[in-house]
Amino acid sequence: MQYIKAPMNYIGNKYRIIRQIQRWFPRDIDLMVDLFCGGCDVTFNTRANEHIANDLNFFVIEIYREFQRMGIGNAVVRIDQTIREWELTKENKEAYERFRAYYNKTKQPIDLYVLMCFSFNYQFRFNTAHEYNNPFGKNRSSFNDVMRENLMKLQGVIETVQYTAQDFREFDYSVMKAGDFLYADPPYLITCGSYNDGKRGFKGWGKQDEKDLCDILDQLSDRGIRFALSNVSHHKGEKNDILLNWKRSRKYHMHKIHFNYDNCNYHTKNSDNFTQEILITNY
Repeated sequence: MQYIKAPMNYIGNKYRIIRQIQRWFPRDIDLMVDLFCGGCDVTFNTRANEHIANDLNFFVIEIYREFQRMGIGNAVVRIDQTIREWELTKENKEAYERFRAYYNKTKQPIDLYVLMCFSFNYQFRFNTAHEYNNPFGKNRSSFNDVMRENLMKLQGVIETVQYTAQDFREFDYSVMKAGDFLYADPPYLITCGSYNDGKRGFKGWGKQDEKDLCDILDQLSDRGIRFALSNVSHHKGEKNDILLNWKRSRKYHMHKIHFNYDNCNYHTKNSDNFTQEILITNY
């Protein structure tokens, strides 16, 4: 299978392990709901008759909706025009900061995508006033050929996705029926990733969020809806007891996912402080 890389570097994306997690996905999916879709790597690479991609980060959702509205070809033309107009390059920090100030006044989704392309580590970061505040990605970040190619690959794919921007507790699960499939990749309770520290302009993830999600997955399971939940069971000496106790109480299945953390903050030299990524399924 030829995998599609989402055209944005979203924190916590599953592109590098998608082959592993999809090994445990159902093969016959009518409706697939990606509840914490992020950059949509899983959405774009899961075969289903219908897709709903949801995320609390409405900024990202609005970008994808704008790509749908404009069409991918027109969106690329607009991106190139914006880069030329604002003289954005890997070296022009002043141009980046002027453009960031402009975006924070106008809030146009395509402009946010362009801004992200030239920002540090290609990240979406906002302050509590929902102003984009990620610094310049000097000598590293740009709308490069790889990102252009990844965006162009969405032609014929993105048009089939329905996007929603809701808290997972407010999502309308009545649209799902027995046999449908939900994938959940929430912020991980026992890690300290930047997607879980509240610094993206959205609240972080706590124990009550973890419990609420488990309750919702139980309700879906009782209705005959299949789910797969990505999470971390162990991290730097910590254990997610809420998750593991819930899994045992319902006799759900846990699959270990192998991921090399040598080049990221999850890795430590102490072999006892390993990180175990897992996938929990109810089928």
